[in-house]
Amino acid sequence: MDTKQWYMEYKIHKNRPGLLGDIASLLGMLEVNILTINGVEDRTRGMLLQTDDDEKIELLGKMLTKVENISIITLRPPRLTDILAVRHGRYIERDSDDRKTFRFTRDELGLLVDFLGELFKRDGNQTIGLRGMPRVGKTESIIAGSVCANKRWAFVSSTLLRQTVRSQLSEEEMNPHNVFIIDGIVSTIRSNEKHYNLLQDIMTMPSTKVVEHPDIFVRESDFDYDVFDCIIELRNTPDEEITYENFTTAGLDEGF
Repeated sequence: MDTKQWYMEYKIHKNRPGLLGDIASLLGMLEVNILTINGVEDRTRGMLLQTDDDEKIELLGKMLTKVENISIITLRPPRLTDILAVRHGRYIERDSDDRKTFRFTRDELGLLVDFLGELFKRDGNQTIGLRGMPRVGKTESIIAGSVCANKRWAFVSSTLLRQTVRSQLSEEEMNPHNVFIIDGIVSTIRSNEKHYNLLQDIMTMPSTKVVEHPDIFVRESDFDYDVFDCIIELRNTPDEEITYENFTTAGLDEGF
């Protein structure tokens, strides 16, 4: 059988001495390897496991129901959010209504960069929306995520240093393995016909595109929300409202 990874998370009811050792011993007897282990949120523990026998995982799940002081929450092939939860010790918040929306605050930039880096490693056609107020760290996170994924990035439009509206990209920049960064406000409100034609070409490429301000992008263009594979929200604080009510032309020059 091929070696496969599994994610296991369990809730600790009483963290008695030796509890982790007992579980590790059980895994050892079953010859299931522990790749990574970490506490996840409050009083839960996550493990990334590896085995070449699915029946061992099924048996493990049944045996752990007999272990006192813990309850198995999850035992499944790992999702990206599971892998990051074990690495960082915390789960990424997802919208309860729209499961493809992920929420971060500024003090979670390390987790966000890691998340983006893992997304960018996936070659193929994907479009990511990134919501956030001015100067919260949107573009910087995209660049850092590209570095983590060992990918080059290309600005199609941006306000990072000064307003950038590209009408053409070099052959090297048009490489589909690159990460294309698009400012949804600049590309729709401050663009010209040449830029919009370039934008149309890039949006049809089998590559990774990250659109900042996706709501304005959808409102002011022919694209709709179906184009996005996931949407990320970045806030300074958990209760910060992401709003465009005070949007002005000057806001573009301030790095909105």
